[in-house]
Amino acid sequence: MIAESARQNLVAASTIPDFERRHLADSLQLLPHLRPGVLLDIGSGAGFPGMVLACCRVEPTHLIEPRAKRAAFLEETARALDLGTRVTIHAARVQRVQLPPVATITARAVASLDVLFAMAEHLSDPETRWVLPKGRSAAQELEAARATWQGEFRLTTDPEASIVLAEGIRRRRHR
Repeated sequence: MIAESARQNLVAASTIPDFERRHLADSLQLLPHLRPGVLLDIGSGAGFPGMVLACCRVEPTHLIEPRAKRAAFLEETARALDLGTRVTIHAARVQRVQLPPVATITARAVASLDVLFAMAEHLSDPETRWVLPKGRSAAQELEAARATWQGEFRLTTDPEASIVLAEGIRRRRHR
């Protein structure tokens, strides 16, 4: 992964010395929040968090990555990790992916909550749990999203990370 990152900037070079914490542990912290069933990771890029989570689960995982080179990297990685049919790579924009509603949706550093919900609402239903690692802007993004979206929102925080947990997401009806 590090060699490939030098070719296509998968992760910031400044994060490589702290790779285990910045990428692996950051991905693994989502595991307790996932619902049983199909996992969908949007903007999978270097495989964080989707590929890491797929290694820890037996249920199907779908990784969506619109950039062809990165999607090819994810395909090679899934083969090298012998993940077989448990992982499906979609080399497309999330808006073009057609699947039945999934149990859990993750996305790391893809878009604001408001934009993310709009891009992927067709892949969710009221039972879908959105597990979205966010940085320092989590509370502000959540507040902005509430203007357009309703549902059950929780923000988990610790000194290193914030995770937005959302369920029952649907557009607000404006009168």
